Amino acid sequence: MGTVRAAVDRTLAAPADVVYGCIADMRDHHPRFLPPAFSGFEVESGGVGAGTVVRFTVTAGGRQRAYRMEVSEPEPGRVLVESDTNSSLVTTFTVEPRGASSAVRVTTTWTGAGGIGGFFERRFAPKAMERIYADELDRLDAHVRQHVVGDQDQDRS
Repeated sequence: MGTVRAAVDRTLAAPADVVYGCIADMRDHHPRFLPPAFSGFEVESGGVGAGTVVRFTVTAGGRQRAYRMEVSEPEPGRVLVESDTNSSLVTTFTVEPRGASSAVRVTTTWTGAGGIGGFFERRFAPKAMERIYADELDRLDAHVRQHVVGDQDQDRS
């Protein structure tokens, strides 16, 4: 056994506060940029930031896994963490300002299985998750450009 890790970075064409706000808003924004690998997304309690509890299913590598995630904000406005209540899986979203843009990193870690199953998990699961997160960050970039940054431009007219 050991820690398995998947991580993806992107620069998004929106300010960090806007990007972080979309990530933290599990009711109105976050579900709108999830890739097809996520299904059944539901807010169980809360809705924005720390204290929110969500559930969803991820399909990757031909397997489905249900998650129930509790949200915390160790650094509000910069770091949001989703921790699975039924496993060691933790996903961290980190948003750094880059002027009018922002640097976003999604990192997931979990304790991998032992034996031959663990070998295959360590070899293939991170790449599958990285593809999913790359898609999610591309969708988040499009979402903030279309729904958030575009709305702000219209408000200035």
